[in-house]
Amino acid sequence: MPQKLQYIHITCTEQEVVMATWKNDPDHSHMGFVVRHLMITDINGRFADVDIDVDVPGDNLGEAVFSMTAKAASIDTHVNARDEHLRSPDFFDVVEHPVLTFQSTEVRLGADKTGTISGILDMHGVSREVIFAIKASDRITNPINNKETQSFSITGEVNRSDFGIGPNIPAAIVSDRVWVAANFEVSPV
Repeated sequence: MPQKLQYIHITCTEQEVVMATWKNDPDHSHMGFVVRHLMITDINGRFADVDIDVDVPGDNLGEAVFSMTAKAASIDTHVNARDEHLRSPDFFDVVEHPVLTFQSTEVRLGADKTGTISGILDMHGVSREVIFAIKASDRITNPINNKETQSFSITGEVNRSDFGIGPNIPAAIVSDRVWVAANFEVSPV
């Protein structure tokens, strides 16, 4: 007796991954930097006007895309005369280059939620690929606003000369190496 063939029909459907946009809470966000002055002391500064979006597919932070923008004119080192000099064409030239941006291209996080974030930093009209360290917190429900909340810390260093910032200022006066740190909370929009 011939064997009867059975056909099994399998329907494959793509599971739609929902991309959620999370925005930073300005009151709990800081984008700062540290430079060495006269090879003696560290000077801290920040950009006061910062906008950060994190587009997250579900819970997969490895597929997240970070977009950060800072208004160059919002630079603040707690010394008005220094801030005005930093806004001038000698440094950031905020009239010609009003914003600094970072757009991530890859996020690698381990089980401990630490890793690296790669992306394009655009500053002073120059775009360069950079790699920073990243650390993520656990997601919690914020007890104040009942929104799901997560924080991130991104740290690393860049050379200001790579971006044409302060080309006539010797590194002995203001270090070429600049340490950067962004610490921020985000919640879904």
